[in-house]
Amino acid sequence: MNNLKIIEQEWLTKIDKIVTANKLEEVRIELLGRHGLLNDLFTKMKDLPSDQKKQYGQELNELKNVFENAINQKTLTSTQTITGKASIQLPNAFQLPKLGHLHPITVTEQKLNNLFRDLGFSIYASPEIDTDEYNFERLNVPQNHPARDMQDTIYIQEPDYLLRTQTSTIEAHLLDECKDKLPIRAAFPGSVYRNEKVNRSNHFIFHQYQAVVVDKNITMKDLIGTMDLMFKTLYGPDVVVRYRCKYYPEVEPGVGPDMQCFHCHGAGCPLCKYAGWIEMGGSGMIHPKVLQKAGIDPKVWSGFAFGMGLDRWTMAQTNIKDIRTLMGGNLAYKPNKL
Repeated sequence: MNNLKIIEQEWLTKIDKIVTANKLEEVRIELLGRHGLLNDLFTKMKDLPSDQKKQYGQELNELKNVFENAINQKTLTSTQTITGKASIQLPNAFQLPKLGHLHPITVTEQKLNNLFRDLGFSIYASPEIDTDEYNFERLNVPQNHPARDMQDTIYIQEPDYLLRTQTSTIEAHLLDECKDKLPIRAAFPGSVYRNEKVNRSNHFIFHQYQAVVVDKNITMKDLIGTMDLMFKTLYGPDVVVRYRCKYYPEVEPGVGPDMQCFHCHGAGCPLCKYAGWIEMGGSGMIHPKVLQKAGIDPKVWSGFAFGMGLDRWTMAQTNIKDIRTLMGGNLAYKPNKL
């Protein structure tokens, strides 16, 4: 036991005099490594009388903790000390902190924000809890409309307050607040919520990116041109996109953009449900009734709007094959070249 006290003092003195990370790592291996001093002392326990082994083991464990704490608390210079020059002080240089990174959805969102700012759009945001009026009524979805059944809404206080099911609620607020400040060019990312069954392609919380334009003489050509530019900015000039006629209550006519599956490249797989294509969102020309509800004359003004799934965009860009991965903690950002 006395020898352990001597060993402790000798090695603590050595640790205290260390000035480089390389030297500290050498000492750490000498003390705590597989063939280090502590391991050697533990192997000698078998030679002690039975009545001394327990105390000896406790003393060794305490000694190990003392050495580990001393090494962890040591402030070091850079990994190599250059004679005659000032060295950079780095705390615990042998255990530099792990650097993080932006979430892939944030990266995709920022790319889109930069694109639309370059096109003259403003970027907006709004609360995720909204009213039935702005989530449905002002978007041409009255109480008895069948489209309400298509969106499994999560109500906070039924029937008035809910978690927004789409970023179109921001559009409804924007049209109402800016009806006297036309034209409008705006984009807005955000989280939305639906009572969905979670699987590899759907989640109850997901992210959308919405854009809306209201001006004079806006046509479908403006909408398709804007979306084409958006897809090519994110996925390159060779991205394959198709546009299908679809029904959405807030637009007329409605268009559904699909991107060729980034996993199977159109052959069919579980991710695209063997269709070869992945639905990326919805779009269309703003319905005259939506403009009228906001106090905008549809005979003078027209516009387009689209809402896209940021999750699926990000999955395509980063080659993530399961949407549930986006909600996990072990996520690395690796852009996918299509």
